[in-house]
Amino acid sequence: MPPRLTAQDFDQELLILFDAYVHGDLDRRGFLSQARKFAKAGVTAAGLLAALSPNFAAGQQVARDDSRIKTEWLSYPSPNGNTTTKGYLARPASAATTKLPAVLVIHENRGLNPHIEDIARRLALDGFMAFAPDALAPLGGYPGDEDKARAAFATLDQPKAYADFLAAAGWLDARQDSAGRLGAVGFCYGGGIVHRLATDLPQLDAAVPFYGNSPAPEQAAKVKAPLLVHLAAVDERINAAWPAYEAALKGAGVKYQMHQYPGTQHGFNNDTTPRYDAAAARVAWDRTLAFFKANLAAG
Repeated sequence: MPPRLTAQDFDQELLILFDAYVHGDLDRRGFLSQARKFAKAGVTAAGLLAALSPNFAAGQQVARDDSRIKTEWLSYPSPNGNTTTKGYLARPASAATTKLPAVLVIHENRGLNPHIEDIARRLALDGFMAFAPDALAPLGGYPGDEDKARAAFATLDQPKAYADFLAAAGWLDARQDSAGRLGAVGFCYGGGIVHRLATDLPQLDAAVPFYGNSPAPEQAAKVKAPLLVHLAAVDERINAAWPAYEAALKGAGVKYQMHQYPGTQHGFNNDTTPRYDAAAARVAWDRTLAFFKANLAAG
């Protein structure tokens, strides 16, 4: 088996182009057109795109049928959003009658794909009840193709989608098998949603945004939950807004930690793509688990 590609195998300008493509600032044709200058040694622009795109099987850490956990798809009410929507719930199988601290898992801008399902299962193995809502559920759910998912995501009614996340947090926290302690973790788009939830949910006990858009600085005073913020090193699109928001958090006396990981790209925790940085992801995830255990375990 050939070695897995990493960010170091690609030109930095190409990685920036790919980030623009992933986040809708560049369409597929535009990416391929601009990527041609990086095509060499028999690798086409389309081949570069394929190499940079997710490989969910390679990144899976917890099998869907792992006997140590119990998973199920559940619907929940969202009266201010899309009326009824759904998500993926994962719990440790050994805790069938135990009340557990709960963690809301918010996906990237492609909906609830297999990678985010895997994140929920990882949390379940560490003793949490994890619930991952799917913002694409009103459109039929994650379509099994990242390009189609991205296109569908662009058509979402974003206020209703956010209302669905708010409803998911309330529904999860109110479940009879919840211990009454609620955390949230999100990635990219989901990181921005977690930042926003921290300004809107007084019952949130811990928030962990991975490279997510910061709210406007004036929102910082509304944050009551402790924050653990993970940022990449090379991620100008996200990092540019952080200093002003950090200053506002300090001014408001918000309890927060921020870690920026040297040499990393946006998406460094996502182990399905070459932007994954194994060492940084391990440190960030260990910090995330320790943070949740410290802030959600107590009654």
